[in-house]
Amino acid sequence: MEVRSARPWDLFYNAAPLGLRGILALQTGLAIGMKQLLEFIPIALFFIVYQLDGETLTLGGWQHEFDGIFSATAVLIAATALQVLISRIASGFWDKRSLWTFVAVAVFGGATLILRDQTFIQWKPTIFNWALALAFGIFHFIGDRNLLERTLGAQLELPKAVWAKLNLLWMSNFLIVGALNLYVAYGYSEAFWVSYKLYSAIGFTLLLTVLTAVLVSPHLQAEEPAANTDGD
Repeated sequence: MEVRSARPWDLFYNAAPLGLRGILALQTGLAIGMKQLLEFIPIALFFIVYQLDGETLTLGGWQHEFDGIFSATAVLIAATALQVLISRIASGFWDKRSLWTFVAVAVFGGATLILRDQTFIQWKPTIFNWALALAFGIFHFIGDRNLLERTLGAQLELPKAVWAKLNLLWMSNFLIVGALNLYVAYGYSEAFWVSYKLYSAIGFTLLLTVLTAVLVSPHLQAEEPAANTDGD
C-alpha cells in the first residue's frame, strides 16, 4: 500500500506558465487552502446533524431520532472515512494526514459513542493539533530539514530561514488551535463549541493559508528575473 503526503499544488505547479512565479505562490496558497477546506465537509455535516437534535428521520418503515452530539459524532466518523476513500480514489495514493485524522476521529468518536461521553470528541481536536505541533517542533531541531521542508522541498526552493519561519508558523497555529478548543469546550456550552468547531476551523485555515502565501511569495517572485535573464 503506497502512502505518502499529499502535495496539493502539484497540479498548479505543472500547469503554471513559465516565469509566473508570483502567480505560482498565490496558486500554492489557494491549493493548500482548498484541500483543507474540503476536509471540513465532515465537520460541516457534524454541525448540521447536531442542529437536528430531537428530530426524527423517516425512510419508509425505518425511523431514526437524532441524538445531539452522539448522532453528529457517528456521522463525523462515517463522513471522514468516506472522505479518505474518495481522496484515495481521486489522487491514487493514501494521504498520511487524512489517515491520521480518520484514526483520531474513529478513536475519540468511538469512545464518545460507546461511553456516551462527549468529552472524548471534544478533546480530539486538541490532542490531534498538539500532536502535529510536537512533530513540527521535534523536526525543527532534529536533522538538516524541518518537517515542512521534508514534505514540500521537492516543490518549493526556499531559503532555510523561510522554511524555519513557515515551520514555526504552522507549529504555532496547531498549538493555538488546540488550546482555544479546550478553552471553548470547558468555558462555553456544548452547542457553542459545536458552532466554534466549524467556524474556527475555516477561519484558522484561511488565515494560515494567507500567512503562508505571504511568507513564500516574495522568494518565488525573486526567481523570475533570473529566469528571464537566462532565456535572453
